[in-house]
Amino acid sequence: QVQLVESGGGLVQPGGSLRLSCAASGTILRFSFMGWYRQAPGKERELVAHMSRGGNTNYADFAKGRFTISRDNAKNTVYLQMNSLKPEDTAVYFCNARLGADYWGQGTQVTVSS
Repeated sequence: QVQLVESGGGLVQPGGSLRLSCAASGTILRFSFMGWYRQAPGKERELVAHMSRGGNTNYADFAKGRFTISRDNAKNTVYLQMNSLKPEDTAVYFCNARLGADYWGQGTQVTVSS
């Protein structure tokens, strides 16, 4: 069974930074992809960034240049460093892992507001 636990969300002012963490049960190298999605109120869930098993990364246009996905294989953890945050980044951020099926964490709230 795959368990994903996110942490690191919170309230931050515009222009600020947050680092989200996603701790997985077991080795993350068994997943073909791991990544982050987000869902704002009234909107569909959308991809933020993901990383393949081989380390290739893909970012949504809004994330390019501001967000960075990384991982620590020894800690079975994937990170999302978010800089220059904007109010429109406010959403629940979900960790995703793909092992045949998609697995999701419970989500962590990110609120960007002054």
